[in-house]
Amino acid sequence: MKKYKDGSFKGIGIGYAGEIEALVTVLHGKIHSIEFLSHNETPVISEPAFNLVPAEIIEKNTIMVPNVKGCSMSSRGIKEAVMNALVLSGEDKDTLIKEVKGAENLDKIFVTKNKFKPSENFDIVIVGGGGAGLSAAISASNLGAKVVLLEKMAAVGGNTLVSMGGINIPGSDAQKAKKIEDNSELYYNDALVGGDGENNKELFKILSENALDTYKWLKEEVGVEFKKDELIHFGGHTVPRAAVFKGKYAVELISKLRKKAENLGVEIRTGVEAKEIITKDNEVIGICAVSEGKTVEFFGSRGVIFATGGFSGNIEMRKKYNPELDERYKTTNQSGITGDGHLMCEKIGVDFVHMSYIQTFPIANPLTGALSHVGGSRFDGAILVNRSGKRFVEELERRDVVSQAILAQNGGVGYLVWAQEVEAVANRTTENKAEVNSLKRADLFIEGSIEECSKKLDINLDTLKETINTYNSSVENGKDQEFNRRGNLVKIEKGPFYIQTVAPAVHHTMGGIRINSRNEVLDIEGNIIKGLYAAGEIVGGIHGTNRLGGNAITDILVFGKRAGEKIMK
Repeated sequence: MKKYKDGSFKGIGIGYAGEIEALVTVLHGKIHSIEFLSHNETPVISEPAFNLVPAEIIEKNTIMVPNVKGCSMSSRGIKEAVMNALVLSGEDKDTLIKEVKGAENLDKIFVTKNKFKPSENFDIVIVGGGGAGLSAAISASNLGAKVVLLEKMAAVGGNTLVSMGGINIPGSDAQKAKKIEDNSELYYNDALVGGDGENNKELFKILSENALDTYKWLKEEVGVEFKKDELIHFGGHTVPRAAVFKGKYAVELISKLRKKAENLGVEIRTGVEAKEIITKDNEVIGICAVSEGKTVEFFGSRGVIFATGGFSGNIEMRKKYNPELDERYKTTNQSGITGDGHLMCEKIGVDFVHMSYIQTFPIANPLTGALSHVGGSRFDGAILVNRSGKRFVEELERRDVVSQAILAQNGGVGYLVWAQEVEAVANRTTENKAEVNSLKRADLFIEGSIEECSKKLDINLDTLKETINTYNSSVENGKDQEFNRRGNLVKIEKGPFYIQTVAPAVHHTMGGIRINSRNEVLDIEGNIIKGLYAAGEIVGGIHGTNRLGGNAITDILVFGKRAGEKIMK
């Protein structure tokens, strides 16, 4: 067995969300302990990697250990941090790099050793463990159902977990505290304008009218906590409408949904990939799935609920429906969002709607496609400029409008500019330090005087200063003369300044399977497919041509909860 130099050594690796810093202790020549000093990996999703990879390294006394299935980027970041710590202890870096590379050929670690019978029976089978699937599981269990939830990734959460953490609710506590007048009708009208009137009006009416009750259900029954005085004014909305979950992203939401589901007896099976819908006499009765290479059938006496998300990560499917969105486009989505549910539904004649409507998120990392949380400063008052130093779009316009405007600029990128007045609104840089550090290493985020920032990014300084001065004058006058920016106008005056390079990435698929008002899935002739229900991003038509920010979380929770209720009636 290999021997290392005794001592404690720090190392840094790069995971999914930035730096992972580890303290590695070697005792009697063996790796004795691995302590993580800091990281910004997404809770819940990254937990399996942090639980299993260090244990494997310590047990085998080597960094040549496999990644955890569904947590590959976090796994690599952990191993890289340990590797760099061992380099500081005097180990040969080239040798360690070979070990890390060799580990990529090893079979991935499964999160749990699932022990299944060849077939298992439940009242309801739910496919997908994001916000929609968990909400459906809770509401069905509350009505007495025996529920199994199948999630192909290592942990539940899906795309919900890494969202901006805002949910549009007309009449939320935060709106009341800020004396913002809002109602379901205004919300409904905003969404129809945002979707160019192509929304399924019946379904969005259900969403808008049930949003507030769902919010109360989250607080009172699930125990979800919200930031008391914070709202996000997403683009396209008349007023600030998005209540914000406590903590980062939607970790609070998913953690509480998972806990509630488990307390109700929902069987959550991770690492289980649904492959085929089982039918009998034109009725959906179950799911054929694979786990650890073994096939198992899950039967639901009341049916199956699909909550498998969209298809932003499936390049071939994107190109099939929208050829423009090819390999050149990164995606903000988690790796598991690949349209599996769409493909399974296609095989049994399900009807699809609006499949060509695919949305890009305007404020993403140009190199990786990762959704930028520090870029949420756009909602707080930051402005967008091009390399010439000029504004070119209203920053709170619809996502598709802002994305197209950025792509039309030199280099296909925009520059988000703000200073301390905007930073004070939500403290984006301090709340997202790991992301900021990662962006800085790639020269995508510059902090300093306006002269330093513009020089580093080759932005025309004189024009940029003029743009900022003009904007600040608009703030003083209470009216954005150039683009009629909605929401609160905030000055950009007190340094240090921040400039972030941003570009759009594929974010959301508005198209999907067609459902009725009871969440029942319809076939190509408009008939109900008995026993099959759906909720969340897999459903098409609700948002029309373009989904407004913050509506996805409202959608998945309203219709997820509703699917669990309707399947029981």
